[in-house]
Amino acid sequence: MRQANGMKNFLQLAMAVCISLLANLACADPRSSEVINRDWSFTLGNPAGAQAVDHDTAAWRRADLPHSFSEPYFLGTGFYVGHGWYRKQLEVPASAIGKRITLEFDGVFQDAAVWVNGQKAGRHVGGYTGFSVDITPYVKAGDNLLAVHVNNEWNARVAPRAGEHVFSGGIYRNVRLVVTDPVHVAWYGTFVTTPQVSDERATVRVQTEVRNDRAGAPVTVELVSEVLDADGKRVAVQRSERVVPAAGTVIYEQTLPEIARPRLWSPDRPYLYTLVSRLHVDGKPVDRYRTPFGIRTIEFTADRGFFLNGRHLYMIGANVHQDHAGWGDGVTDGAARRDVQMIKDAGFNFIRGSHYPHSPAFSKATDEIGLLFWSEAPFWGIGGFGADGSWLSSAYPPDPADRPEFEASVLQQTAEMIRIHRNHPSIVIWSASNEPFFTVGEAMAPMRDFLKRQADFMRQLDPTRPVAIGGAQRGEIDKLGDVAGYNGDGATLFLDPGIPSMVSEYGSTMVDRPGAYEPGFGLMPETPDQKASGKPYSWRYPWRSGEALWCAFDHGSIASVEFGSMGFIDYFRLPKRQYHWYREHYRGIAPPTWPVEGKPAQLHLAASQTRIRGTQGLDDAHLVVTVQDEAGRALSNSPDVTLTIVSGPGKFPTGRRIRFSNTSMVAIRDGQAAITFRSYFAGESVIEATSPGLKPARITITTTGPDPFVPGVSPLAPDQAVISYPPITRKALAGDPINVTNSRPTATSGAEPGHAAPLANDGQDGTWWRASAKDGPAYWLVHLENVYALHWLSVTMPDDRGPDFVVEISKDASDWQQVAEAKGGRKKHEIALFEGGKTAAFLRIRFPAVTPEHPAMLSEVQVFAKPAH
Repeated sequence: MRQANGMKNFLQLAMAVCISLLANLACADPRSSEVINRDWSFTLGNPAGAQAVDHDTAAWRRADLPHSFSEPYFLGTGFYVGHGWYRKQLEVPASAIGKRITLEFDGVFQDAAVWVNGQKAGRHVGGYTGFSVDITPYVKAGDNLLAVHVNNEWNARVAPRAGEHVFSGGIYRNVRLVVTDPVHVAWYGTFVTTPQVSDERATVRVQTEVRNDRAGAPVTVELVSEVLDADGKRVAVQRSERVVPAAGTVIYEQTLPEIARPRLWSPDRPYLYTLVSRLHVDGKPVDRYRTPFGIRTIEFTADRGFFLNGRHLYMIGANVHQDHAGWGDGVTDGAARRDVQMIKDAGFNFIRGSHYPHSPAFSKATDEIGLLFWSEAPFWGIGGFGADGSWLSSAYPPDPADRPEFEASVLQQTAEMIRIHRNHPSIVIWSASNEPFFTVGEAMAPMRDFLKRQADFMRQLDPTRPVAIGGAQRGEIDKLGDVAGYNGDGATLFLDPGIPSMVSEYGSTMVDRPGAYEPGFGLMPETPDQKASGKPYSWRYPWRSGEALWCAFDHGSIASVEFGSMGFIDYFRLPKRQYHWYREHYRGIAPPTWPVEGKPAQLHLAASQTRIRGTQGLDDAHLVVTVQDEAGRALSNSPDVTLTIVSGPGKFPTGRRIRFSNTSMVAIRDGQAAITFRSYFAGESVIEATSPGLKPARITITTTGPDPFVPGVSPLAPDQAVISYPPITRKALAGDPINVTNSRPTATSGAEPGHAAPLANDGQDGTWWRASAKDGPAYWLVHLENVYALHWLSVTMPDDRGPDFVVEISKDASDWQQVAEAKGGRKKHEIALFEGGKTAAFLRIRFPAVTPEHPAMLSEVQVFAKPAH
């Protein structure tokens, strides 16, 4: 009996094991996606035959992704422009042969050609959007050679043609090897919308693109779409069956059963659901694809502002560029997440992604942390532009021959942006542009026509979100989209414009850390009918949807180092005092004790985390070193400090050590320095901070995952020097220097109706500013939005009745220096004032005494200057 019972128990156990194995097999994911960021080789230049399997790469160096051509980069107006090659040995298992094998790139700047085993597999042009390359025909089981040729040369027919950021080349975002069945969900092939949402119920609608790459025959494919809540519980499911033709794609349209009492996504409660898309052919699972999404409603109104989930919400945010000290644009997913968290921690609820599509990791972070996100297409301009030849050119092409390909480039990247990011609930608006009015006069009309067509195109791709025109304060473009984003003086010029609107940029405070403990509200407090009200935040009108600080982080800029120093957080991700002002007033968190001058005795070394997850460059640790006295008090003294990896794996952007100095761009300021640390090998890394005469400090960072570090065997990161590349320069349109005043932000003591301040720098002599003052003083001011070396000033009056005036300059709009004076009674003034190398960011023309007979008027003001590199 015992033997019979034993056999029975054994059979029951065996059956349970078999059932478990079958269940696991049935649940096994038929799709694999593997990040392949580590262990590439790299060279600058364009050696012949670099795609060939037998090409000699002995002189190439190791590169781990994400990677920038200009690494290490620490601000500066120049960066490497040209070609580069990446190669990697790619191991493909025999089990993958017969399936569809693709490479997914999250971003390569900006022209990428992909080669596999010496054969060209694909090409993508456009620096800020991801792409997928089918390499199935070119791979074999075992070892394969992947080679990627990249160039970042300026191209008149590729967007963007202009901008103030840096445009370094490289594979600067993640790369994945994806293996699927030939029948599969297409690349970013799901689109989840929620057309009906309330607190009681929500409707989920799904479009799913299913691709059949099986040779020769159509297949019947069952799609099962399942919605899971945050705990993994199924809340809705829908099945559909379609015939998908060979080498064809079918879009399944499904409306799932209503979800009762949905958890609505918001910055206060960033709740996410997951759509699981399962494909079956003849009852066999062939693909499984996951799409996180949120349920929420959005509404922008012209008279009542912005509404989220039916509740009014004023959007308080900041513009965010993507690059980090040392690593440039090659930013890890973990670092992008820290950036988002810093904005949230300041009490903000909104980010404007300036001025290009950001990484998938960035929008994932805004979803999960809870920040509204404005995602922008890469079509923008820069003031003081020159002739074609660099990113300091006209935003829209002057040459009609360049326009069709340029427009196609903008639309391609716009479509890719929407496809990649459309399921993120944090994204509440798509933006077509930023300040495209920085376009040559003869191209303004076709630019406006294209911008309107671009907005229509975006609405067709995603009818669930409005389209913004970012930087719409000039050029008669603000009404071409659904929402107008006004920068700078647009906050005071466009009052109740009759369309949904917000201040998409305000502030522009140029200062190195630590800066002042005060906000940078820019011109917003100068709003005419609110200036004297005394109300806090009086510019937050009921009709205005929100405001975004320019900007969150210091960043590299081709305009000047100063221009890139407008963040309330510095390039090394250390907060300036302005950040703490916002955090105290928006979140009620008191600022820290400021460091003081003292006698340095020791260093303190801290990290954002002491554990880096994985060896594929998806994560890193932010290190901060602080100068202290004997009592451990933070000091503002800034001696030279060096961080060294004493043992274990890892690297800084400069290699195994990095030296900070208060006289270098690798800076220590106000007693603190910081940098991010990466490791592409698993193991413990000991890092030491030293400074002559001070007690050192150490910290241990542990990297988890495969690829263990073996002392004496694993390669160590070589030292890399910081290279000062020549600045990117303007080509003169007509003479040199260049007029840097046209369409820049203005301010004034007051203006008569119909004669606003921007009419004095709109490039037209037939329009003019006229002061509202009839007696007494008046002034007109222009913000040059950069620090320039000024050469001469041209002032045109509407007539010869103008009074005497003086010319003043400033770098901060607070401390003014008079540099010239001029007698009235003339229609034209040509003033060569600045042979002494005067530099300024602001210029003011002040009229000490205005009378009815001698009114203050300006028809056109032109400042001819060069960037103060």
